[in-house]
Order: sequence, then structure tokens, then C-alpha cells
Amino acid sequence: MKKGLKIVSVGVVFTSQFLFIMPSLVHAQGNTIANTAYPSVIRIAIREYNNPFGPIQYVQTIGFQEYCEDVLPNEWYPSWNPQALRAGAIAVKMFAWYHTLHPVTDSGFTFDVDNTTNFQQFKYLSGRVETNQAVLDTWNMVYVPPSLEIKELSYRAGFPNEKNSMFLDSGTMSQWGSEYFAQTAKLPFLSILSLYYPSFAMRFV
Repeated sequence: MKKGLKIVSVGVVFTSQFLFIMPSLVHAQGNTIANTAYPSVIRIAIREYNNPFGPIQYVQTIGFQEYCEDVLPNEWYPSWNPQALRAGAIAVKMFAWYHTLHPVTDSGFTFDVDNTTNFQQFKYLSGRVETNQAVLDTWNMVYVPPSLEIKELSYRAGFPNEKNSMFLDSGTMSQWGSEYFAQTAKLPFLSILSLYYPSFAMRFV
């Protein structure tokens, strides 16, 4: 687990999918990848039977990377194309990171996310080899707007075996769409992300 983040490039270089910016050039306000580290842990409200409307039983605190590993196989099928899994890994991570910066209190419990589709489906120790690898492969990558702010990357299921064109350029990724573009169109994960999140780009941390 990283204890701090830094932008590894020097100067400003533009390509089709990458933008590298020196920290001295960043003037954005609030939580950005230039001034905010990955959280070390995340607090998860455990709702009864993984029911979005169920009562909160307790709050579980686990390592941030472990959380991502225990969410991805419950949101993206582990059997899907590795490029779709990598796109999903980045979305899961950015969604979770955003919510650690915006905790909520409900029924006397303070937490970052719960274990249901209110946030992301989380099942403790459910990580799989394929999805764990996708998390690892993308761990030093983030996907952010030009301001470098840490933003929630939203996603929805969509419909199987099709482009899910209604999601393109919408700010919300289709999970089934990511698999379609990875498996059928043979797109790499950065190209898949670029279809859904306008003006966002990958940065290294």
C-alpha cells in the first residue's frame, strides 16, 4: 500500500490518452491527486443480507486495496476480458476513493460506503485471481478530469452483449459495455474508459 502519491513526470506532455502535469502547475482546489494520498483503510457499513434497505449491523474497516479486490469480482465478472476488468478496477478504485473523502452517518454509524448496491457490492474475502490481477495492474493509475480532482466514476450494468450506446460519453460506464468493447471491439482499457468519461485522462501516481 502506498503511503503517498506523487506525479512522476516532468513538464506537460499531451498524447491521446495521457496527460502529465508537474505539481507546481496544479492550481485546483479541494482534494486532488497532487495533494491527497490513497486512503490506507476504508470503513464499510455492513447491511443485513447485503440488502440496500437492510439495517446496518456494524462497520467493518479494512485495507483500501483489499476492499477493491473484494468489490471487483462482485461488480465485473472475473471471466470477462482482462481489459474490461482493468477498466472496472479503475472505476471501483476511484469510486471508493471519492467516498472515503465524503463519509456519511446513518443510524448512528459513520462510514464511507456500505456493502450493497447503494455504493458497490462488497463481499469480504471474495477476491479472485483474475480480478486481483486487474487491481494490481492498475494500482499506480488513476483516472481524473483536468483539474486532477478525485471524482466518483459512476457505472451501471447496461445490457449483455451489446455496445450500450446510451452510456457513451455520459460520465457513467456500462459494465456490459466494457466487456463488449474489450472482447468484441478489442479495445484496451484506457480506450474503454475514454468512451464513458469525457475529458478525463489517466495519470500515474
